[in-house]
Amino acid sequence: MNELVMSTGNKAVAAAVKMAKPLVVPAYPITPQTEIIESIADYVEAGELKARYIPVESEHSAMTAAIGASITGVRVFTATSSHGLLYMHEMLHWAAGARLPIVMGQVNRTLAPGWNIWAEHSDALSQRDTGWLQVYVSTVQEAYDATLMAFRIAEDNRVLLPVMINMDGFLLSHIMQPFEMTEPGDFIPPLDLPHKIDVNDPKGYGAMSPANVHYQFRFDMEKCMRESRTVIKETETEFAKRFGRSYAPVEEYFCDDADVIIIAMGTLGKEAEVAADLLRKEGIKAGVMRIRWFRPFPLDMNIKGKDLVVIDRDYSFGFGGVIAGEIQARYPDAKIASVIAGLGGQEVTYEDMAEFVRSRKMETEFWFGIPQEEQ
Repeated sequence: MNELVMSTGNKAVAAAVKMAKPLVVPAYPITPQTEIIESIADYVEAGELKARYIPVESEHSAMTAAIGASITGVRVFTATSSHGLLYMHEMLHWAAGARLPIVMGQVNRTLAPGWNIWAEHSDALSQRDTGWLQVYVSTVQEAYDATLMAFRIAEDNRVLLPVMINMDGFLLSHIMQPFEMTEPGDFIPPLDLPHKIDVNDPKGYGAMSPANVHYQFRFDMEKCMRESRTVIKETETEFAKRFGRSYAPVEEYFCDDADVIIIAMGTLGKEAEVAADLLRKEGIKAGVMRIRWFRPFPLDMNIKGKDLVVIDRDYSFGFGGVIAGEIQARYPDAKIASVIAGLGGQEVTYEDMAEFVRSRKMETEFWFGIPQEEQ
């Protein structure tokens, strides 16, 4: 049964979680994510979701509880944001290294100081080397759909790695949009964790791994991260076949004949499409690539011979924009104009993005809002 409803991004994620039927949900509130776990608590209280809801005392405890539940072979979901994600950092490594298919909603918010609760990608991107798959969404519908697909992808035995669903704080988490609530049926198969705790077949967990084997565990994680590209493609293809909504690791908009391409993630990537429309009316052949799956990073971006205006809602101090750096590392011949914009919820309109293209200076970094003479 499909139902068209109005919802915030947060509530859409919670609705998808209800459909996926996790058995354990450890929860700790933090703005702007709190609405996700509040909505799930309502489902549990009303009997609409048969799950163990665990209100823990911190985000570190939330991820620890998720790990403990997941190793028993049950489906697990949790959610966090910003400093809550940083507090989880130690256990994020453990969840991935233990090969546990936990799914987490992550509402992107900037980091202090100073205190700020608005959108920025630095929180999730600071965790890019923990072994988690990361997907970034741009609409309420996509938030719902990506959550459903995340469970299937994470729990595939070719992957068995946790998945982080990222959406921009307030810009998407609290925005109301219509979306189609889809009953997934058997789209998400039952979880069969091969290394789950079995009292009839006891094993040791968390033992020391000596130097002659530890690197093998790490390479096994990387092999499965690589294999996840195939699983993601299969999952998105099957989702489109069943439910009629298509996705790809990189969403392209008027890229085939483009001379210049705007590259961004999240809501900036969606609004960039309006900028491209505006530029084409001016005779500038502009396109957009919205990166959805940041981990694993896309290998087949068709960017050869095109100017790239890469907008980062993040920054790696002493290095540069994270997305621009990742693209340059993966595609060494790429011609990039790096734009740092939207930090801490800074307003960036489609008119601003069109101007980034018009005034681009290749192989330079531009901070939106900072006087040129200070850069």
